[in-house]
Amino acid sequence: MIKFERNFSINNRHETITKTFKNLQEEMQSDKIGYYKLPKSSLEIIKKIEEINIEDFSQIVVMGVGGSSLGIKAIDTILRPYKKEIKEILYFENSDPIGIRKTINMIKKEEAIFFIISKSGLTIETISIFKTIMKHCKLDLENDARRVFAITDKNSALSTFAKHYKITEFNIPSNVGGRFSVFSAVGIAPLMMAGYDIKSVLKGADNFVDNFFANKEMHLLEKACHLSMNLENSPINVMFSYADGLKDFTKWYIQLWAESLGKIDINGKHIGLTPVGLTGATDQHSFLQLIVDGTKDKSVTFIKIENLGDDLCVPNISLQGIEKTNFMNNKKFNTLINSQCDATMQSLISRGVDTDIITLDSVNEEDIGTLFIYFEILTSAVGSMMNIDAYNQPGVEFGKKIMYEKLGTIKHL
Repeated sequence: MIKFERNFSINNRHETITKTFKNLQEEMQSDKIGYYKLPKSSLEIIKKIEEINIEDFSQIVVMGVGGSSLGIKAIDTILRPYKKEIKEILYFENSDPIGIRKTINMIKKEEAIFFIISKSGLTIETISIFKTIMKHCKLDLENDARRVFAITDKNSALSTFAKHYKITEFNIPSNVGGRFSVFSAVGIAPLMMAGYDIKSVLKGADNFVDNFFANKEMHLLEKACHLSMNLENSPINVMFSYADGLKDFTKWYIQLWAESLGKIDINGKHIGLTPVGLTGATDQHSFLQLIVDGTKDKSVTFIKIENLGDDLCVPNISLQGIEKTNFMNNKKFNTLINSQCDATMQSLISRGVDTDIITLDSVNEEDIGTLFIYFEILTSAVGSMMNIDAYNQPGVEFGKKIMYEKLGTIKHL
């Protein structure tokens, strides 16, 4: 079970909420934006995967940048500690040669399957890394095609490549952007082949989508309204996640939030809702000071897990000079970290900081599916209320254009 609670009020915003709900309904029903329907449509991908023999493979190699890897890694990081016999996943998601060399040496070619993930099919980092892996692992595309998979747009350059070498191809719907693609083949194929119960992840997401469009999750629109209508006073949204397993989820949220909500609105004004990701209790000893006593320009979303599934306790040991810490003896670390979350939230409320909290009873596939789709729909709702296009990324494309021009003028070494 997952609970959503807020510690701020919404006043006289019924018209805005109603308008936004209709906008999102239109997006979903017209198929203008496709991620809403992925929890249902991706069941077909599962059928395709079930027909692929991967029993000989014990390692998954994922080549993808941004939306082509962050969602996969986030779900993997959250669920892995709770699952047995999950295959190893290696991630190539940056062009740092040190990181590439370190990870590439971990590949066991005869045990590995390879995913090339690029919506456009021409992502320079991804294709460059694939070429490097080909050379290092001596991949022969004529004989090793069965261990290579392409995930891309239909009829993209990567799709042409896959057809030429008879490589199994999965397509990303054209109306689904990369950062909203975790429930498409981008996330479904690698995670399912690794051994995760992806049907349950999709079920959790699907149930939330159905409930939202049945007017049963209005808390989401109320939060979106509060965030968008308080941009001048609180232009920064902090996610404070109280579990190490949520670190990569926080990175996924930062990309989703920043790339979707940092835009120029219909009036030509540069606006945005800046995301900050923190890990509790670690960042209580640093960044919390800025939130409490610094400029009051932040709202804070807490995420905690009631039962982390580990009964590790503080030993009943008394040490000379530090006896004042003995109150924690025999208490669970699970109790400690959740108490830290509750106390931190209460301290912020008392200082007038707007907060809300998402509480998971435990870690399971359905709730993880719910958590991801919640933030996707929240992003769409905030974008609609800010009068921006939450689905394009002109700033990113501008940077790519400059990079390609610069690289094109560099002579071969």
